[in-house]
Amino acid sequence: MPLADIQSRIEAACTRAGRERNEITLIAVSKVQPLDRVRTILDQGHRVFGENKVQEAASKWPDFRAHYNNVQLHLIGPLQTNKARQAMELADAIHTVDRPKLANTLARLAQDMGSCPDLFIQVNTGEEPQKSGVLPAEADDFVAEVRALDLPLKGLMCIPPAEEEPSLHFALLAKIAARNGLEGLSMGMSADFESAIALGATHVRVGSAIFGERDYG
Repeated sequence: MPLADIQSRIEAACTRAGRERNEITLIAVSKVQPLDRVRTILDQGHRVFGENKVQEAASKWPDFRAHYNNVQLHLIGPLQTNKARQAMELADAIHTVDRPKLANTLARLAQDMGSCPDLFIQVNTGEEPQKSGVLPAEADDFVAEVRALDLPLKGLMCIPPAEEEPSLHFALLAKIAARNGLEGLSMGMSADFESAIALGATHVRVGSAIFGERDYG
């Protein structure tokens, strides 16, 4: 079974890195996956999932949560400020805090709602113009800004450039997190999560290796 295989590979990566398995949260990325595939993974006992879009998350996770206990939902795609309230109502964690306007919106909503999901700042480690995230040189200041808003900042997230060695980007993210006293590192996907675990990942985001290739129709 793909899920069992990924779990075994995570365990082996932890052993090689001298880490405990419970230090790693496996986020099964269910974006654009048919509901029956998601249900199969739920039936196997997995409970932590990731979605890119608020609208898609809203269309399926309230129903799944009505039938399965202890489901955690992580939003891992770009978040528009006008979707922030809905995101906060749906998600246990948001991995893509990437600009002051969004941080301020989340802080205002947290005051209104009396709660806030765990937050990760997205760092654009490859400095790619088409990709979201704060630049590495601006990350320290943005961490301080988010903390000043009294938001529950847990760590950092990155998506390395597809054509570059991911471990260089994982090491950079870990360095930025360490100097800011942040323990959470959301990094590593289907092709490179073992490398991410070796470099300190606490959350790995695995989609196609669990569910199969996505059908974008």
